[in-house]
Amino acid sequence: MTAPFETAAALAGIAHGFFGREGGVSTGELASLNCGLGSGDDPALITENRRRVAEAVLPGAALAGLYQVHGDRCITVDASSDLSARPEADALATCLPGILLGILTADCVPVLFADREAGVVGAAHAGWKGAIAGVTDATLDAMESLGAQRERIAVAIGPCIGRASYEVDDGFVGRFLSDDAANERFFAAGRAGHAMFDIAAYVAARLAASGVTRIAIGGEDTYADAGRYFSYRRACYKNENSYGRQLSVIGLK
Repeated sequence: MTAPFETAAALAGIAHGFFGREGGVSTGELASLNCGLGSGDDPALITENRRRVAEAVLPGAALAGLYQVHGDRCITVDASSDLSARPEADALATCLPGILLGILTADCVPVLFADREAGVVGAAHAGWKGAIAGVTDATLDAMESLGAQRERIAVAIGPCIGRASYEVDDGFVGRFLSDDAANERFFAAGRAGHAMFDIAAYVAARLAASGVTRIAIGGEDTYADAGRYFSYRRACYKNENSYGRQLSVIGLK
């Protein structure tokens, strides 16, 4: 059995998928396609869920993952890489076929990249800290080191927390305005002392400013759709003991 997933037209012809929480074997608060190794779930169930993801997108492929730390480091996966190592980083890039690059999210932004002509793909986990630090820029740089050309790279932004659900305080807003006053456009008015942040739009704008010309945004709100997606913020609001993570993957056939 495999799990349902979404694809982006911008990445047509490239093996990829944005998965949600449906189609797996985990139970309870973590039901059902929880792929997060740090979630406290039964490791055997997580292994089966991750197998289902790989089989759905690129049967027989090895899955490369990370110990994500909300930073800006991108790892290049080559023939010498230990795919079980899970290095501390938040992005991956490769030109090797038969490997799926996997990014875990639960409100943060999953970003998938591809240069079809060069045969280079990338994947990034962009929480707000990694996004403002430049994790997408680091991914583009790593892909270029493998032969990609920025003007050919297509990017898809997957399900993440939407602006209507992402309330932040004025201190948070200040960090982004200090970095670039133009970032004010990503915040909408909220209750006193707060604003609503459009992180997907911010990530897209960072990509565009870096020279990417084809960017697709899925638009799904992980917080608002409890039936289809895991959400860290929703789990905290409901005082749940843990939260699941969904997996987004991309690879070369």
